[in-house]
Amino acid sequence: MRTTLFRTALATGLLAAVHLTVPAQRGEVLSRPVAPRGPLAADELANIDVFKRLSPSVVHITTLEVARDFFSRSVQQVPRGTGTGFIWDHQGHVVTNFHVIQGGDAARVTLADQSTHRATLVGVFPDRDLAVLKINLPREKLQPIPVGTSRDLQVGQKVYAIGNPFGLDQTLTTGIVSALNREIDSANQRTIRGVIQTDAAINPGNSGGPLLDSAGRLIGVNTAIYSPSGASAGIGFAIPVDEVNRIVPRLVRDGRITRPALGVASMPEQVQRALRLPDGVALLQVTPRGPAERAGLQPFRRAADGSIVHGDIITAIDDEAVQNLDDMLTVLEKRQPGETVTLTVVRNGRTRKVSAALAASD
Repeated sequence: MRTTLFRTALATGLLAAVHLTVPAQRGEVLSRPVAPRGPLAADELANIDVFKRLSPSVVHITTLEVARDFFSRSVQQVPRGTGTGFIWDHQGHVVTNFHVIQGGDAARVTLADQSTHRATLVGVFPDRDLAVLKINLPREKLQPIPVGTSRDLQVGQKVYAIGNPFGLDQTLTTGIVSALNREIDSANQRTIRGVIQTDAAINPGNSGGPLLDSAGRLIGVNTAIYSPSGASAGIGFAIPVDEVNRIVPRLVRDGRITRPALGVASMPEQVQRALRLPDGVALLQVTPRGPAERAGLQPFRRAADGSIVHGDIITAIDDEAVQNLDDMLTVLEKRQPGETVTLTVVRNGRTRKVSAALAASD
């Protein structure tokens, strides 16, 4: 009787009154009524829209290594690590971090639909912690990520990160651009400049995934976190997309980055400081018939009596200052073999400018 009365009251909207006057039978559990909610907020709708549109472009990467069984000596591939990547074009190229695939013998790419595909390595550029893989799929199965620009980013802009932290695929986190023009070290200890800092949660497994702006465009590749504990501490770093868009097409085309060369070897920085030489690239060796020698540059050397004969110090390339070898390599990476550059050089306190035609590095 009580149950019938309760159901009748529920159907007629008199639940509150019945709940006060008719006790439930022993052991019966009554659910709380569901409160209605209004429409989602504008920022919630924006978050949902970005994730729905861009998550099909994000992939989960599993690196593999060959393992030999100690007793049977059978060889098999076993998982080595995981990371994130994103689809670059309709040809099946996938961009990720170099350190995600470093040391692996093979890789598998899992798409948003959970299908898994074997990937081949196209090229790597450890200096910028970038790598390109390729999967063979029909064009209609691939959704390339929209590419934006990083040159006009502003601190405070909203950003999104999609990745696979701790192996949990298709995870969305949000934040802002916390700072610009940070510097971090690459896997081979080269300095990566112009790095984007964000407070969007980035954890192990997010590496290689996209950092997106509020329009859903790629603005960076998540590559590192600053964290004493190894988990997100609100400080993550992303390689700016302008660097990515400069490097990835060259990796796709050539499989490697052919850096323009001047044909010089630099003096160790500690020796340069000990000699109290000015900032720049002090030349310790000049390749015979190379660009620098043809431009008239001379290395530091010792005279017959053991004294040091001063050579040239490169202080700028096309009026862009270089304080050390890392600076010079960064500037040269923006050029192509065959281009002519203007070098600012200092010898014995005298400054001059010379032109040099860049050669291709070996």
